[in-house]
Amino acid sequence: MHFADYTRHDGLGLADLVRRGEVSPAELLETAVSRIEAHNPALIAVVRTRYEQARVEATRVDKSAPFAGVPFLVKDLLSTIAGEPTGAGNRVLAAMNMPHDSELVRRFRASGVLMLARTNTPEFGLTPYTEPETFGPTCNPWSAAHSPGGSSGGSAAAVAARLVPLASGGDGGGSIRIPASCCGLFGLKPSRGMTPTGPDFGELWHGFAIEHVITRSVRDSAAMLDATAGADAGAPYAAPAQARPFLDEARADPGRLRIAFSREPLFGRHVHADCVAGLEATARLLASLGHEVEEAAPPVDGEACAIAFVTVLAGETRALIEQISRLLGHKPRAADYEAATYSLGLLGHAFSAGAYVDSINTLQLAARRMAPFFERHDVLLTPTLGAPPALIGSLQPSPTERRLMRLVNALNAGWLLRALGAIKPLADKTFDYIPFTPLFNVTGQPAMSVPLHWNAAGLPIGMQFVGRLGEDATLFRLAGQLERAQPWFDRVAPGFDT
Repeated sequence: MHFADYTRHDGLGLADLVRRGEVSPAELLETAVSRIEAHNPALIAVVRTRYEQARVEATRVDKSAPFAGVPFLVKDLLSTIAGEPTGAGNRVLAAMNMPHDSELVRRFRASGVLMLARTNTPEFGLTPYTEPETFGPTCNPWSAAHSPGGSSGGSAAAVAARLVPLASGGDGGGSIRIPASCCGLFGLKPSRGMTPTGPDFGELWHGFAIEHVITRSVRDSAAMLDATAGADAGAPYAAPAQARPFLDEARADPGRLRIAFSREPLFGRHVHADCVAGLEATARLLASLGHEVEEAAPPVDGEACAIAFVTVLAGETRALIEQISRLLGHKPRAADYEAATYSLGLLGHAFSAGAYVDSINTLQLAARRMAPFFERHDVLLTPTLGAPPALIGSLQPSPTERRLMRLVNALNAGWLLRALGAIKPLADKTFDYIPFTPLFNVTGQPAMSVPLHWNAAGLPIGMQFVGRLGEDATLFRLAGQLERAQPWFDRVAPGFDT
């Protein structure tokens, strides 16, 4: 059973057809399965399927649910499904079944989606590209030579290729917004505390990370956040309650907003001309829609924040490696991880607890200093990335860096990386590509990538919009307006339109 009009609808549109009896959940499921089987060998977006379980679940779909019978993919990181692995791009975890659904997965189920498979992610979601050794690199549907970004690259590639209308993602430094930009999709990182992290986590990456979805339409993102938002039992904090559903906000007029735009990198050093061109065109579009638009950059010590962010990430990586080692019953060993991951963990082991806390304090102070800027402006506009989608392999460690990692890992000598000052070049290389996204993981503010531009090579160039903490509704109203003014829904990567 196949549904010929599958790619013409977003998730809410497909669910409406199910409710009207024009198509069955089983037909949608089999259509999605056929598309995955046809396209995934070239994309490597899906890494593990659960078709048979989904076929059983399709027989008991609640047709009143917002996404009744809609095919859906879950990123293979954080979100757990009972009795199945959450591999996190790691060779050890890929063989370890999880004991229960995470709270977010439970809410996904209640929304009516059919979870068909898990999507590719870099090991532990650590990189802005999706090239794990376990499964290989995911390709961008717009160009097989280019990366779909990361860490939710598998999810973004699958949605851009029209395998499913929406898929889950997580964002700890831009990992929803980066792949949304690379793949011409809509990706919102909600305000800190908006979606649940339980029962296995309190904060994720000291509050930097949060899960949501990547979508083709603004309304699918809004409706799924309506279905999943809210603190769960034992949550360390919660986002402010919303006045009305996000789906209603996506349909509402945003009014006249005070929008600042900036081409100045917040963390990195360079911004590509294609990204600047997209920024300037977006500023003109916003002005034509009646918004008050001015060029203004928020105050931030980019170099200090970049080094602090990598320091925290190294500490979090070491803690995760030690947690996994306790589960396995042996000391941490390099053979269980990719070389770059284990080296980052060793670097985290070499820093003192005081250095970790000092880095947290540096980042929190930077977040404090952002507040006056957002008292004067409702929204900040930047490019999502510092460059167009990267070529696969171009952001990987160099051969010299790999040799150093192998030596350090063999000696368990994280102190050597610290002594060599390895953290600054690592920060420079990473944040030149993602100079705009990580700061808003630190502040916890809602931020979204909107697919408003493509460059001369036909590659997507996303634009990032940032709102005040808890004002996700403002971003949904603005996103809906932009979607109506400059639609992207029917813009499809070559070869994936049928």
